[in-house]
Amino acid sequence: MDFKFKIILGLFLAYLTAVLFMYIFQRTFLYFPQEDNYLTEEKILGSPDIVKIPSGEGIELESWYHLSDLSTKTIVFFHGNAGTLNSRIYKLNFFHDMGLNYLAVTWRGFSGNPGKPTEEGLYQDGRAAIEWLLKNNIEKKDIILYGESLGTGIVIEIAQHDSYAAVILESPYTSILDMGKISFPYLPISLILKDKYNSIEKLKNIKTPTLVLHGKKDTLVPFRMGKEIFDNLNTKKRSHFVDEDDHMMKFDQNMRSVISEFVDEIN
Repeated sequence: MDFKFKIILGLFLAYLTAVLFMYIFQRTFLYFPQEDNYLTEEKILGSPDIVKIPSGEGIELESWYHLSDLSTKTIVFFHGNAGTLNSRIYKLNFFHDMGLNYLAVTWRGFSGNPGKPTEEGLYQDGRAAIEWLLKNNIEKKDIILYGESLGTGIVIEIAQHDSYAAVILESPYTSILDMGKISFPYLPISLILKDKYNSIEKLKNIKTPTLVLHGKKDTLVPFRMGKEIFDNLNTKKRSHFVDEDDHMMKFDQNMRSVISEFVDEIN
């Protein structure tokens, strides 16, 4: 066998091996339930109830529910692709200080919940959270859907099918397919990707007022994706784009004021 041909064949087989490896293990590159990178020393306010939300297949999602007043709005908080709610206590405390109710949801495969995260599985978890609230006398017109990073894909999926009080998207992406092409430009991502979260194609169906938050120095989800999400929304919308913020935004007084003003506008 010609030496040059052997080299080409070897490179081709190595490439096929890389593609096969990524196809089999791709979800380990998308979901990181064991990482808790953003822990702070802040303590949770208001002692939220630990509730179990049934999500089919024998799965129950351990989530935090704070009920202040049925007459006020309720935020449903969907976190990103890493860690637990302990990493988001500073956000939940802000919701508490605003006088809002909140349901902070954890995903299947996260926070000790059974199951493995997949696109369809997380959509089901999101829908289950809404159904749980409806059964507890919270109406859709009083629900604010808040998605952080990966959670924005679940919010957009839910919001395209019905109207809610408001939508908040923090560090959103256009699709995981677009993200995959950036991270693995040498692989046929469009052929092997299982969980696509094609948010950009669903925006035309959203009729709920939406706030988009994104840091211009985001090193994970390019800022241009957040801008594209905002530009393609065909509903009442507002943006807060911060020059110096990275992927996990600082949640400083400016950002808190923007969120507060947005919530006041929809009340």
